[in-house]
Amino acid sequence: MDVFKTTILKMNSQVQKKNLSHSFIFFLFCNFFCFLTFKFSNFYISPLSCLFLILIIGVSHGSLDHEKGKKLFKIFKIDSISIFYFTYILISTLVVIVWMLFPSISLIIFLLVASYHFGKEDTQFLINKVSFFDQLLFFFKGLLIILAPMFFNFNDTILIFKFLMVENESFYLTLDFIESNSILPGLIAFSTFSSIYLFLKEFHLKKFIIFFDYFSILILNYILTPLVAFTIYFCFLHSVRHSMSLIYEIDKQNFTNGIKIFIKKAIPLTILTGIFCLIGLYLLNNNYDLDSSILKIIFIGLASLTFPHILLEYFIEKYEK
Repeated sequence: MDVFKTTILKMNSQVQKKNLSHSFIFFLFCNFFCFLTFKFSNFYISPLSCLFLILIIGVSHGSLDHEKGKKLFKIFKIDSISIFYFTYILISTLVVIVWMLFPSISLIIFLLVASYHFGKEDTQFLINKVSFFDQLLFFFKGLLIILAPMFFNFNDTILIFKFLMVENESFYLTLDFIESNSILPGLIAFSTFSSIYLFLKEFHLKKFIIFFDYFSILILNYILTPLVAFTIYFCFLHSVRHSMSLIYEIDKQNFTNGIKIFIKKAIPLTILTGIFCLIGLYLLNNNYDLDSSILKIIFIGLASLTFPHILLEYFIEKYEK
């Protein structure tokens, strides 16, 4: 048991070192990229480019879910992996159906769940013992991903919500109230305090990751449109970080070899997801313009993948002990 704990602590230390370097590089990248965007007014990233980045890089961090499904079914002593695939696809499909029926409620739930997921996945590896209070801090920390685009680009963010079939007048009146009464800065302050607390808890220098990430998100949303800012965060920070942890699980001794194995395992489901998204884009484009169709594919599609992904992560954490 002591050997196992020592191995886990050693692996966490290596992951933290890699993530610190990654966060610093991402911070520099954000500053350089935003400078180019500011300097060259004709510099433009289309929604289609965002979609392809998310399909190629963003989705790949969940493309090993089938491997985790096999691990979970092994714990439950279930032999048929086809049950996992069926359940995963069923949950994804139900999310899309529920969104079409109740878009406002679905969007709110998705934003809340995504906030917690982003905060947890981007931070948990820095915390040795996670309490209920820490889980709440993860939520407020991740909430910055939702609040920053609303604070810096409120009208553009509202436009995205409208493209996602949200037509509830009360929903938009509530958002107008929040924006006009300066509630957004207060919520961002909560997120800031959460980051500070998580930084100070069990203090060590590697936890500067939290502040690199925090300022990167603010810089992206201050300079860029909400879609582009989210795409860069989701692909190059959140997804890369999660993928790095998966690579260490694959090969704790040789990171380079882990990357090769990860890519080989990730390619099939990444391609399959991409095919389904492109089919969906083709069908939607018959009734909506291209940009509107792309936004639906990105955010409703991510919601349909996020819920089964989070459920799987929850069960793995709960039973793999």
